Amino acid sequence: MAYLFTSESVSEGHPDKIADQISDTLLDNFLAFDENSKVACETLVTTGQVVLAGEVRSDTYLDVQTIARDVINDIGYTKGAYKFSGDSCGVISLIHEQSQEINQGVDRGNKEEQGAGDQGMMFGYATNETHNYMPLALDISHKILIELAKIRREEKEITYLRPDSKSQVTIEYNDENIPQKIVSIVVSTQHDEFDEDAAMQKQIEKDIREILIPRVKKQLPEYVQKLFNEDIIYHINPTGKFVIGGPHGDAGLTGRKIIVDTYGGKGAHGGGAFSGKDPSKVDRSAAYAARHIAKNLVAAGVADEILVQVSYAIGVVEPTSIFVDTYGTSKVDLKNGEIAKKVAEIFDMRPAAIEDRLKLRNPIYRETAAYGHMGKEPKTLTKVFESPYNGRISKEVELFTWEKLDYVDKVKEAFGL
Repeated sequence: MAYLFTSESVSEGHPDKIADQISDTLLDNFLAFDENSKVACETLVTTGQVVLAGEVRSDTYLDVQTIARDVINDIGYTKGAYKFSGDSCGVISLIHEQSQEINQGVDRGNKEEQGAGDQGMMFGYATNETHNYMPLALDISHKILIELAKIRREEKEITYLRPDSKSQVTIEYNDENIPQKIVSIVVSTQHDEFDEDAAMQKQIEKDIREILIPRVKKQLPEYVQKLFNEDIIYHINPTGKFVIGGPHGDAGLTGRKIIVDTYGGKGAHGGGAFSGKDPSKVDRSAAYAARHIAKNLVAAGVADEILVQVSYAIGVVEPTSIFVDTYGTSKVDLKNGEIAKKVAEIFDMRPAAIEDRLKLRNPIYRETAAYGHMGKEPKTLTKVFESPYNGRISKEVELFTWEKLDYVDKVKEAFGL
């Protein structure tokens, strides 16, 4: 029997995502000037205010207020009408030093023996229903908002857009778990004031249907374009006006969009947020490593869909468990437990090994903090960091290393594919 599955995304201007981006930009700056920094930085945003809190152990010192303001302005909160702007908001820093009791369980004389920064379980997931091995509903939801942000910055076709927005896509699947059609699309976007509410609603709906959605469709492969149909139910700003948004409309917190950040409700989630955490926190690094494993296994043909779980105890080097679920789609003559055993042989899951393999001690995290940590194209670029205390440096970094298919050959050899 056919079933429906839904995923959502939120824009870079959503209050929670503003918080994530500030936290990750602070992390990047700490790592840029001291790659051994230990950072757990939380951000709260609300009307006219930003509060920074958390624990940091680093040899560098940053102007955290300026960094936070720059992020807010980059996102697009630059006008007094938004009741929140980078130039005028208050920024309060309550950041203090990391607990020595935590640090002693992580740092070791031999870096390879670095312990996990916390206990917990982390998940990675991959499916071959999209070219980037991501769930389709989430992939489309992200693309809708990425394109909406491009249109906002262009200031040509839709000139009334403000930074806060959300999307949601529902897809119908058949009994073989193959997408059949898009059933509904929800887009809620913040906008400027209109003279008449009725005219506003009609204009926004028209622009989303006739400008945004066609631009999104053009980016999608033909088999996904075919899922769009005349019967799609569109909910465009279903509550009506959306002038009050961003941190003035709702407070935002770091780490409150963990499903948007990962797989849109597919697979599983261990509960740990990513943003603001340096890679010694396995909530982040092991989740990236698990995605790397799942993606390479699916790409190698081990299964059509794979979930990988890894778990740790704080201060302990080796993971306490590795679990694999192929959802009955395995292409190899092995049980899930046997696949998991091979995974442990192929991939070194000690925290320090993950950091090295995925190059996680680099300032690569601002780019992860909106539109998902998973499913993006790996790329190399040069990033520049400036500080009144540390000067100006540039670093060539590799983004989204956990998305590389660099273990496919090793996986095929191990599984005889």
